[in-house]
Amino acid sequence: MTDAITLEVIRHALLATAEEMARNLCRTAYNTVVYEIHDYGIGVHDANGNVVADAPGIAIFTRGNDHGIHRAIEHLGADNMAPGDVFLLNYPYWSSAHTLDTLVFAPIHADGQLIGFASCRIHVLDLKQKNPGYVLDSTDMYQEGMFFPGSRLYRAGEPNQEIFDIIRFNSRMPERTIGDLQAQVSACVTGVRRTQELAAKHGTDHLVAAMRSINDHGERLARLALARLPRGTWSATDMVDSDGVDTEREILLKATVTITEDEFVVDWTGSERDVRGPINLPVGQTIALSSLVFKALTTPDTPVVAGNFAPLRVITDPGSVMHAVPPMPTFTLWTGLLAGEVILKALAQGMPERIPACSGGDVSSMMGLGTNPRTGQPWLEATNEAVGFGGHAGGDGEDGIMHMSEPGCRNNPVEVLEQKSPMFIERYGYVPDTAGPGRHRGGVGVQRVYRFTAPSTGIALVYRTKSAPWPIAGGEPATPARIVLNPGTDREVVTRGSYNTLEAGDVLANVTGGGGGYGPASAREPAKVLEDVIDGFVSVEAARSAYGVVITEGPWAVDEPATARLRAAR
Repeated sequence: MTDAITLEVIRHALLATAEEMARNLCRTAYNTVVYEIHDYGIGVHDANGNVVADAPGIAIFTRGNDHGIHRAIEHLGADNMAPGDVFLLNYPYWSSAHTLDTLVFAPIHADGQLIGFASCRIHVLDLKQKNPGYVLDSTDMYQEGMFFPGSRLYRAGEPNQEIFDIIRFNSRMPERTIGDLQAQVSACVTGVRRTQELAAKHGTDHLVAAMRSINDHGERLARLALARLPRGTWSATDMVDSDGVDTEREILLKATVTITEDEFVVDWTGSERDVRGPINLPVGQTIALSSLVFKALTTPDTPVVAGNFAPLRVITDPGSVMHAVPPMPTFTLWTGLLAGEVILKALAQGMPERIPACSGGDVSSMMGLGTNPRTGQPWLEATNEAVGFGGHAGGDGEDGIMHMSEPGCRNNPVEVLEQKSPMFIERYGYVPDTAGPGRHRGGVGVQRVYRFTAPSTGIALVYRTKSAPWPIAGGEPATPARIVLNPGTDREVVTRGSYNTLEAGDVLANVTGGGGGYGPASAREPAKVLEDVIDGFVSVEAARSAYGVVITEGPWAVDEPATARLRAAR
């Protein structure tokens, strides 16, 4: 039996271990997506593969790591995992992500027994997928790169040179890809070492018992929170722009949420089947995104542990877009970013006071690649952009923050992108009038405008441009995301998820969506509308047309009589 004080000491030591793993990863990674954006999922797990401590990055990664380790244990057998071994898993249907989101994990042994695992997932740059950078139109798994179903990168502490050679001879960017994999190994070795030190300090049996207690406590917290939620069943649907192959076919996502005394059930039955393009989700990611929403509703203020998800049950239909089976393509995982808010849309029917309106709803990633004329070497840089969040019962949505799937992430700074690539950032900032009007308005989206100074490929990863972010309680929808090529010229094209061949001088504008509004716009206080106009979030014209508020300039003020007449007329 571990006393409460020692248990807390161990719990915080495990959290510190995960954070140290993240710091080591960021210090050694070659890829700005990792060390600038924090596109990673890092965890310390018990002997069953259940997470007991994590370092926040991409939220759905850590829960996906659990699923991947579980499948690796089934495939390899825990007895075949020896001290000093390090494994690589990127088989999508097991690993919970596409081939480039590689899961590296290492078993942790103490006193001759397996007591846990250290895991690290990141996005690497190239593993022989059919297109450099990203694959938007694959039609089966074999176009999406090399698969490693739990292969040993290290055996008993020594590198498995054959695996590294396979990667080196099959990658377009071998130095950076192998460098990033080695950074993952470094993070996992750090996790193994620090956890073994804890076992030596407190005793292996006490550490194992503490891990069990941490997850038991996480489950108790979740069940207490579940008991405070309303009971009921609600359904909602939303759409993904296309699957990347049948480009005019919108893809249906459907979630039915049932809350009982004992369970929170998310049923994805009814979501689209026979999806040819690569937006199909491995079931591990469907479980992970459902877990993210459940965590946010029940235990948002405590670190992630597997016990938090004991009351959650996820139902999927194998062969559907929410449960890919071989050889269904899975490379473009944006379905997993949009689907979380389908759950929220369903829940908003039963608990609108707890749920925000829809956010901009998309990570809106832009990836550039080509040959850098300054170095003569291949380059690839990417960044995810912030979106507006939805208005809610307590106030306005946040303006321009990272998508809900990325609570530990940042975007790539202008200076980094310009220094490492032939891109010049012409404009970067908030976009007025993208927020959904409401008593509590949504947050506004952002815009980053890239001018390419050399021939390049610009890959737009944006999959919610057709359906507007939805409001709640009589609010109004927001403006969805869009990609604009060569804006303001006779070659202007408005597009969405796309693979674009660009010449020197071409411009790509990445404009993200705003958040939906909460409550009628006519109920918003005129003084708040004036403040929004002064801050540049709402134009004078939109103040009048959307809110019925007349703003005068020089100095800025609300024309109270004109506003009263306009609102009365409505």
